This record gives sequence, C-alpha cells and structure tokens, in this order.
Amino acid sequence: MTELATQTSAVPSTPNGTTRRGATSKTATKTAGKRTGSTSAAGTPAAEPAPAAAEVVWDGPGTLLQRVILPRAGDPLDVRALYLDEDEGNRKRAAADSRTRLRLPAQSEISFASYFNAFPASYWRRWTTLESVELRLAVDAECRIDIYRSKADGSQIHVRGTVLGGRAAAPGSGVHQGRFLLDLQPFEDGGWYWFDLTTDDEPVTLLEASWYAPVDAPGQANVAIGICTYNRPDDCVAALAALGEDKLVRDGIGAVIVADQGNQKIKDAGGFGAAAEVLGDRLRIHDQPNLGGSGGFSRGMHEALTSTDCEQILLMDDDIVIEPDSVLRAIAFSRFAEHPMIVGGQMLNLQARSHLHSMGEVVDRHKFMWQAAPNVTYDHDFAKYPLRHATKSVKLHRRIDVDYNGWWMCLIPRVIAEKLGLPLPLFIKWDDAEYGLRAQKAGHPTASLPGVAIWHMPWSDKDDATDWQAYFHLRNRLVVAALHSPYRHGGAMFRHSLKSTLKHLMSLEYSTVALQELAMHDFADGPEALFDQLPVALGEVRKKRSEFDDGRVLASAKQVPLPSMDRVRAARFLKPPTNPVTIGATLVSGLVHNLMPVKEQHHSRPQLNIAAQDARWFLLSHLDGATVGTSDGRGVAYRKRDPRVFWKLLSTALGNHLRLAREFPRLRRTYRDALPELTGEKRWNQIFHG
Repeated sequence: MTELATQTSAVPSTPNGTTRRGATSKTATKTAGKRTGSTSAAGTPAAEPAPAAAEVVWDGPGTLLQRVILPRAGDPLDVRALYLDEDEGNRKRAAADSRTRLRLPAQSEISFASYFNAFPASYWRRWTTLESVELRLAVDAECRIDIYRSKADGSQIHVRGTVLGGRAAAPGSGVHQGRFLLDLQPFEDGGWYWFDLTTDDEPVTLLEASWYAPVDAPGQANVAIGICTYNRPDDCVAALAALGEDKLVRDGIGAVIVADQGNQKIKDAGGFGAAAEVLGDRLRIHDQPNLGGSGGFSRGMHEALTSTDCEQILLMDDDIVIEPDSVLRAIAFSRFAEHPMIVGGQMLNLQARSHLHSMGEVVDRHKFMWQAAPNVTYDHDFAKYPLRHATKSVKLHRRIDVDYNGWWMCLIPRVIAEKLGLPLPLFIKWDDAEYGLRAQKAGHPTASLPGVAIWHMPWSDKDDATDWQAYFHLRNRLVVAALHSPYRHGGAMFRHSLKSTLKHLMSLEYSTVALQELAMHDFADGPEALFDQLPVALGEVRKKRSEFDDGRVLASAKQVPLPSMDRVRAARFLKPPTNPVTIGATLVSGLVHNLMPVKEQHHSRPQLNIAAQDARWFLLSHLDGATVGTSDGRGVAYRKRDPRVFWKLLSTALGNHLRLAREFPRLRRTYRDALPELTGEKRWNQIFHG
C-alpha cells in the first residue's frame, strides 16, 4: 500500500510500527476557515457551516469508481446505516451539507464501513483488470484517517493510519488532500476496504472522498436506461427525477427510454414536467400495449441498439427507489471488466429501508428453479448489524457468485446485447434469469455488485406464486428449462413441480393449479405461439382465475360472517409437521379429508379467518372453508373445498406432468432451434411497429 499525498503531521507509532488509532497531532497548522462549536436549534452541539471551499482538483490519471455519499435529507433515519457506521452521539451531531460533504464536530469519530461507502474489493479483484484502487480524500482541517480491510471470513485488518492536514494543497484554500494506493491482491475470495475519520479539538468537514482507479477507464460512460412501466406514473416519474438530480449521474446518461404500457400515462403525472425538463432530449417515451416486462424491457433494449450509440444498456423497474450513484458504479465496473459481463444491482427492502433483501441468485439446474445464491445473507438489517459486526455480518464479506440478476436494475453492455439478441417474449417472470443463463453460456458472467442497489417491494409482500402470475411462473420456467436444462428429461423439475401442485391443491388454491394446467398446455404448443400469446395471455389468465373462489379477492373478511371454528381447536392445526412420519400422516389425513363430503355451511360461513403467513397446506387441507389474507394485507380470498375439483385437477396435473416429462427431449430441440427467431430483431420489430 502506498500513500501518495505528502503528510506533515507527526503520528505516534505503536511498537510494531503501526499508527495508534485515535492519536492526532495537535501541532498541525490551522488553515483558513477555522470554525468553533455552536448550538443547534435542538440544543445539541453543532459545527458552524464551513466557508465555501475551493473545488477539489485531483492531478494525474484516474477514473472515479465510487463516490462516498450520504443519505438524502428526506430519507428515514434507518437509511443512514447504509451510508455511515456511527455511535448514537455522533449520529446526533454530524451533519451533511450535501450528498458528498459531511461536517463532523470536534472529538468525534465516524466510520465509512457501510454498504454504500465501503469498497467491495473482492468483486473488483475477481472480475476487473484493476490490481489496485486509490482512496482520495479532501478535508478542511486536521483529522486522522485509518484505513481497514476485511477478509472473506469477516476478520478485519488495519491497513494504515495517518494524520491528514497541516499543509493545504493550495495555500489559503483550506483544503487538505490525501491519496492512498491500495492493493487488490488479498481479496480473491472476499473482503472490503473502508476508512474511519477521527477529529481532535477542532471540527472537520469531509469535503470529498472517493474510490478511484489509478488509470483511465477504457470506453465511455454512456448508458441508455430502459424503464418498463404499467400504471405506476408517480413511481416512474420519481425514478426519472432521481436519475436527473445529480449532474455527474446525468453526464453518464445518453438516453432514458420509457416503455409506457398503461392507460395511466406518466406524462399526466405530477412532477413529470420538471423531471422531463432536467433530462431534456435524453428522455424518450414510447407508448405501447401492455406486453409485460419482456415487451417493455425488450423495447428499451431495441431502442438503445437501433437509435443510440450508448455503450451500456441499463434495465430498470418503475416501482423502485434508486440510489442514483448506483448508475455510475455499475458503468465503471462494466468499463473495467476483464471481459464483457452483466452488472446487476442488489435489492434493498422498500418497506424496511435498512434491509438488504437480495444479494444474488442462481438457478438450481436439477430442479430448474431459482434460489438465493450460496452463502448469501437474506434480509440483512444494517441498522442492527453493521458491516463490521463480528457475528451477524460475516457472510457479507464473502464474494457471492450468481447466475443472473433481476431486472429491477441490471446493466448489459451493448456488445453483449448485440451478440445475444433481445429477451424472450415471456411477458413476465424468468426473462431476466434466461438472459443471464444465455449470457453465461456465451462466456459472459453476471456480477451482483454490493453498493449498487435499488429499493424494491420484497417478494414476501406478493402472492405472485399463487395469483394470476402462477401461469407465467410455470410456463416460462418450462420454456427456459427447455433452452438451458442439461437434463434431457428435465432432471427433477417435473417431480418438484408436481409436489408444488399437490401443496396448492391441499391449500385450496384451485385457481393456481388451473393456471398451471393452462401453462403446461401452452408450453407444449411450442415456441411459435409465444409472440402470439404476448398481448393476450394476461386477459385469458385473469379470466380463467376468476372462475374459482380463491381467485376472487374480497376487500375484507368483514364481508362474510364471523368464523365458526373454536380458536383453541384451530390453534392445534397451526402446528406444522416436522419429520417424515408426521408429514406423511398429515398428508394422508388431508387426502382422506378430500374424499369426504363438504359441509356446505362452511361455504357461507368460514371456519377460520387465516392470516397470509399461516395459510399452509397442513392447516387448509383439513378445512372446508376459510378466508385467507393476501400478502399485501389489502384483502382476503374465501377458499372453499370442493372434492370434485380437487381430484379432477390432481388427475389432470399428474397426466400433464408425465406427458411433458416424456416429450421434453423433443421440446428441448424445438425451443433451442427457435431461439434465434424468438430473440431476433425481426419478430420484435413486428410487435413494436406492426
């Protein structure tokens, strides 16, 4: 590690030669702009605002990789933990002058060992050409800087410490600069870099801090952002406004392409005019029928390839809150990638803003089902467990390798899109996973990069595995498996799917199984029907689902009589079976119950009102009627047992699974032969332009 800036302050050393953390020199020269403490309106000590400092200028080559940034003024308090690691006292006293400038009082310490401000060194070590990274800092008064790194097992190592200050970079400017060249070699399996800042007897303003490449990046920062939106005009306008709020982010954007597929247009939303004015002629809106995410994201990619010269294409959901600097970070990572690769953003929880919901995902090829990547930490709360936490945050220091990244935020280099073509016409579900698998097969991996992220509604607040989306889940899973499964007969996919079907039936989710039956028929019809189904499948699916009681959502359980079952008896059913014997006995008992006649009174008066999280097969399989809350808490469905429907759907599902397992080798060949047409510009151009 090499310190590039000249330091003038003497720093006491420990016997082993390392600097002692927290020791700062009191002999450093005080520069112009010296401030004294004051009291805020709330009665807590606060530093007076520093005089405007000269613009920080860095000499020599280099490319910005990651700015040290601070929360927005309107962000909830728990969001602060994603940017700063600080004690309670400091949290009340440190203040941000802007998103990149932080005022610290005297006798305080703050750490940037945080999700958005630590540097994910292991990802840069694994996937890019860089061998080192440079930390650059500028402050207005003397302070101590300590740099740390972590290992893949979460252990932390002090790299170096020094006092910054004593001699201004420019006489009278009040700006003290520090540059530290740091080695990326120790990060093969995991680890981060970060720094702590400690003040002495005077307040200090961190004017700027950033992580730089010591060399200039190849290519250009010129991204086309493709947003797919459907009847979320306010959310989409908020995303557009966020993209335009920072000049540095705007300068990297060549185009913002919006596929507006709803009847509530974003042009009519409040705030659109202001957001559009900032983006100027970068913003391009294309009105089109509702073709789902596949049609919306394909439109964005199509327009980026045919009407811009952008080197990167960034696909993004409309119903998100974005950290705009994530755009710059994804672009920088892509430009330094050793080989062209997809750069994905991770998902933070929109309803619990300090939670990292999804770090990365893979596809289990045997069952052909997506799942969290090995060693991820699910729904990690940084407000409770900071990055440096000795036990609860250990897995965050490992590098996570993925198969694909969700298109809530995903950057695809132009050269990959030109090589692979457009997404499949799948409407929703599995389009992002398929593209990642297709890219991987062509030698282009995906990285889900920490510090690149959006906030999105978590999956736990959606019923997408059981509502109308169940059709697309299964049909598209079969399509993508036909294209990418290494098993001629699908491995364990059909067995896994049939097991899921049985759980749905035992849970009185008849509409879900009926949609799965439709999905299997449409898959068996072959790839030539996918484009034809794209604009009409949603209407057909919703019509089919509405034929079943569990497919109709009521506003509240208040619309039906009070439940009839004794609450103590009901509580016994809530206890899940925990071993093969009890699971088997419960399953047999549920099947036997479905041979028994229904007590019709339970179809007009439910036995129970069941919360969404309690709606499990081992409970519902023993009931004749119950209301079940939706995951978002906005309504209930009145599920009613019908033995005739149960056995008919089960028999049909069994036959369909057996038939598709036999025919899967033929269908694999058919779909793989059709891939160039399904992803080619010709058919998509017909969809977009007629």
